[in-house]
Amino acid sequence: MKKLRSYYSNVRHHQNHHHHHNIVSERKWIFFPILIGSIFALFLLYLTTLTSPSGIRFLPFTRPVLLSGSESSAFVESKIKPQPISSLPSPPRFAYLISGSTGDGKSLRRTLLALYHPNNRFENVHMIEKANLVTYRGPTMVANTLHAAAILLREGADWDWFINLSSSDYPLVTQDDLLHIFSHLPRDLNFIDHTSNIGWKASQRAKPVIIDPGLYLNKKSDVFWVTQRRSIPTAFKLFTGSAWMALSRPFVDYCIWGWDNLPRTVLMYYSNFLSSPEGYFHTVLCNAEEFRNTTVNSDLHFISWDNPPKQHPHHLTIADMTKMVNSNAPFARKFKREDPVLDKIDDELLNRGPGMATPGGWCIGSNENGSDPCVVIGDTDIIRPGPGAKRIENLVTSLLSTENFRPEQCK
Repeated sequence: MKKLRSYYSNVRHHQNHHHHHNIVSERKWIFFPILIGSIFALFLLYLTTLTSPSGIRFLPFTRPVLLSGSESSAFVESKIKPQPISSLPSPPRFAYLISGSTGDGKSLRRTLLALYHPNNRFENVHMIEKANLVTYRGPTMVANTLHAAAILLREGADWDWFINLSSSDYPLVTQDDLLHIFSHLPRDLNFIDHTSNIGWKASQRAKPVIIDPGLYLNKKSDVFWVTQRRSIPTAFKLFTGSAWMALSRPFVDYCIWGWDNLPRTVLMYYSNFLSSPEGYFHTVLCNAEEFRNTTVNSDLHFISWDNPPKQHPHHLTIADMTKMVNSNAPFARKFKREDPVLDKIDDELLNRGPGMATPGGWCIGSNENGSDPCVVIGDTDIIRPGPGAKRIENLVTSLLSTENFRPEQCK
């Protein structure tokens, strides 16, 4: 991690942790059973490495607590023995928002198991019966994401990054891999693919005015256009990019509270903007003085597009496996439900059996004859990164190099 050490020593390091609470941090699933807009919110809690003035160093994780377990369960919080208070600094934590629609139940569960880690609070399944109606390409998609973020903030858990995924996304690395690398990064970084060169989107998205019926009707209906067009904003600069991102806790806080009113002003503008998820967070982030220098220009995904890109990317198959791995990205999309390539990813990259969680340092059972090694729970603070960690390291080192990471990213 020499290159990451160099980056860390040259970039300002203000890990601005807010909202310290006296409760145990919590992981929740939040399920909205509606045709469009089902949401699961997942809190994954981790123990990480310690930083020092001289750079970043790895700590030996040498406190295994062996527990025996004879019963098999996909979720194992009830088997975890409480650990003594650690003198290590606060670890990074991920809050995942995984969205899906009708028929996506199996895909959502599969993705959840692929991302699972047991450091969470008990009784973590919650059902919200009334969902938000989400219109494809409409601003209700942004409203849905902000709603989920607000729930995460209200619940009070100490998480550090908000990562939005869908049921057609899938991880290419284990959580131990991701944790191992992100533990070396400042917690204020925002991974978001963005550009101010909006090109054709100026005439086809910024100037047209659309209405999303999902804002005021209780039945699904497509967006529609009004005849009048508008000019490009001058009060703020427009940015566009990918709808998939990993946002820092301080920035998500800012989007919800909006103490200088910019997030609300931009939200009102994007309420009439086609495909607003590809612009709202990007525009707020790059126009906010406090956050514009925290952007890393990546959505952390491998996505296969046409050139020029069409409305939707290609569905990934086994033929794309080598390109996915070589991209060094921790996530990929778009996958068809139960495509055979997902089994190949489970087998070759995640070492995950059918219906099982992705094994991590906390799993100490036997995997012989297809057994679930996570039935026997060890020290949930132990992480064992694999080859995926090296791939993420290569990606992050490139993204944070002096050639790619500059103080004035938002131009």
